[in-house]
Amino acid sequence: MAITTGQLRFGPNNGRMLLRTSRKGVGSTVGHDLTIEVTDWSVELDVPETGPVDANATARVELGSLAVREGTGGARPLTDRDRREIENNARRTLDVDRHPTATFESSRVVTGDDHATISGTLTLHGVAAPIDVDVREVTPDRYRAATVVTQSAYGIKPYSAFLGALKVHDDVEVEIEVDLGR
Repeated sequence: MAITTGQLRFGPNNGRMLLRTSRKGVGSTVGHDLTIEVTDWSVELDVPETGPVDANATARVELGSLAVREGTGGARPLTDRDRREIENNARRTLDVDRHPTATFESSRVVTGDDHATISGTLTLHGVAAPIDVDVREVTPDRYRAATVVTQSAYGIKPYSAFLGALKVHDDVEVEIEVDLGR
C-alpha cells in the first residue's frame, strides 16, 4: 500500500469517524443497533522519507461530540428525543465529565500489499491499553481505518436498561474514512 510521505492531518473536514454498537439480551428487540458519528476528532500522521514503517500517528477524540446518525432494528424508529437520550446515556457511560478525550499514540506500523496495521496505545476512560488499527485504501486517495474497542478493557460498563434485559455489546466497531483529495 502506497502512503504519501510528509505530515497529514485528518478530521471532520476531510473524513468521518463512526462508532457502531449492537444490542443483546432478552429485551434487545426494543433497542437499536446504532451508528454514532464523532463530530470533533483529529488524526495526525507523520510519514518520514524513510517510509511508513517509521511513521507516527496520533489521534484525539472529543467524547462529548457524539451524535446518533442511525438506529436500525428496534420496535419503532428512532425519534429526535431518542437520539438525545442515547447521546446523554453515552456521555454518562463514558463519564465524559471526568474523561472528555480519548487519545491514540502509535508505536509501530506494518505495511502489506493492500493494507497497513497501526499498533499503539488507546487511552480511554483514564485507562491505556494496546490496540491495532487496520488501514486499507478504498479508492485512490480514499482510506478506511477500522478497529474494535472492547469497552470493559477500559473500565467502561456497557450501557444496559430494563434491569439488564437490554444491553449494548461490549465491542464497539470504530471506522474512520478519509479523503486525501479534499
